[in-house]
Amino acid sequence: MNLRKPWTRDELIIAMNLYCKLPFGQINHKTPIIIEVAEKLGRTPSSLAMKLSNFVSLDPAQQARGIRGLSGVSKADRKIWGEFEANWEQLGIESEERFQALVGFEFSTLNQWLIQQKPKPSKPTSTQYPPTRSIEATEVQITTKIRIGQNFFRQMVLSSYGNRCCITENPIPELLIASHIIPWREQSEHRLNPHNGLCLARTHDAAFDRGLITFDENNRLLLSHYLQKFLPEKTLESNFVVYAGSQLRLPDKFYPEPDFLRFHREQIFLGA
Repeated sequence: MNLRKPWTRDELIIAMNLYCKLPFGQINHKTPIIIEVAEKLGRTPSSLAMKLSNFVSLDPAQQARGIRGLSGVSKADRKIWGEFEANWEQLGIESEERFQALVGFEFSTLNQWLIQQKPKPSKPTSTQYPPTRSIEATEVQITTKIRIGQNFFRQMVLSSYGNRCCITENPIPELLIASHIIPWREQSEHRLNPHNGLCLARTHDAAFDRGLITFDENNRLLLSHYLQKFLPEKTLESNFVVYAGSQLRLPDKFYPEPDFLRFHREQIFLGA
């Protein structure tokens, strides 16, 4: 094995994909998924872990936390980082497809491993459509890419927030949603942008999506006048009122973009 062989673009894309989905604390050569991916790339776990640490050096969120990563960032590392930041829609799907082709399992398996759950069997996709319906190949491809992108986005957002709701710190994976700040339907170029994501419990995701809650310029939770009309109400007190004015818990990676939060306040929020 040549330990000094240059990293190809495909390898860097796969490494960046893994960086996006791994919690920061698991970026080390002993992490099982790093060992597995490194073996399939023909590299050592230490080499792959060091490459991920190079990406740490390029992440503004890590810099804000005082984490510098390694100093050996290459021009190729910077280029790949820039490509992702410029086009999450394309690079997210491309990288996930390459990751799956390399390791041989679906995107959901990694996230289930990260949250230490046993993988659940996927429902057969054939039951999603009537047996008599003929589906064009292009439609199937589009559906597949959308599914790949959605799962990649979920993995990025949940891992960035440590698999906890950024308001309540709810840790139950089945109750967590990778919520879009700018809605999926509004601006397609930001659909897979992790800076456009928040990890929210289901109730809070629904409230955020409908404009019942938002965050101010200092990331403090605001309750809409519509929600407050239903007060006093015990369930609203425990789910929303106790958190009003509290700051959202920032992620380890990919801070929410302030402009996206402003869009939500101005275009989605029902008003305080």
